[in-house]
Amino acid sequence: IYYRGKSMDTKNLTTFIYVAELRSFTKAADRLGFSQSTVSFQIKQMENELGCQLFERINHTVQLTEKGREVLEYAHQINRMTRELKDSMKEETASGYIRLAMADSLCTSLLSRDFLHFRELYPNIALKIIAAGTEEMFRLMNHNEADAILTLDNHIYNTEYRILQEEKVRTFFVAGADTEIASASSLSIEELLLQPFILTEKGMSYRRLLEEKLAELSLEIQPVLEIGSTELICSLVEQGAGISFLPEYVIKDRVKAGTLVCLPVSGLEIHVWKQLLYHRNKWVSPQMEKVLQYCVDREFR
Repeated sequence: IYYRGKSMDTKNLTTFIYVAELRSFTKAADRLGFSQSTVSFQIKQMENELGCQLFERINHTVQLTEKGREVLEYAHQINRMTRELKDSMKEETASGYIRLAMADSLCTSLLSRDFLHFRELYPNIALKIIAAGTEEMFRLMNHNEADAILTLDNHIYNTEYRILQEEKVRTFFVAGADTEIASASSLSIEELLLQPFILTEKGMSYRRLLEEKLAELSLEIQPVLEIGSTELICSLVEQGAGISFLPEYVIKDRVKAGTLVCLPVSGLEIHVWKQLLYHRNKWVSPQMEKVLQYCVDREFR
């Protein structure tokens, strides 16, 4: 690779990507199996060749400069083209370990049906699912402890992240089809709150948005049960144990089957956004690309 008539070592580019992703010379050295001095030398060599500073080093923290961000874009392109060249020369099976942080309620829809087919196609890819709240997901991604995240929350936009796919999701109050409240033609918010609620854990995505909306009206819910499993919540609601507040993708099959009913509540419409994101500094490896495509195919189509 040539820049301004000088050759640039691709090994230096790889080191640069690792430092940018991990935000640490020490962690990059550990991951690459180099000494820290070797990593520092390679970055310094790149800075001398390009004639610009790539990182700011302040109080033991490492951050990309604006020029560093620009170089990172090119480094990813070079890595991608190198990978495509190698792939064109030989048939290679994607392999590796991918960490995906996501809303707990999305786990069932992501893995319940097509995962066996995914495993048949890519038997050498190991997938780790980390169920977490939105704030924790972003913490994991920012510290490179998750490769990508699948959120269900307010719409998120930040130039630090790449949004691979997104869609707006409707939410509904639901009751068992055989319960008395299921036959109501309309319900006020106050009438609704007289019912026993079964909800996901406090502070989790769409429940948090519901509570924020109610707080604006000086109202609150005191659930009789809080639990992470939306499958169990649906089952209990079907049995008449209470009502719940859930996104459309969780309830649509049961509503279609006639076991759950969406309640006609006026004055409380809440939408959430499903978004698949990864950090802009993250190198999308072949195995990560396959996992991201699986998420798109399963959750957004």
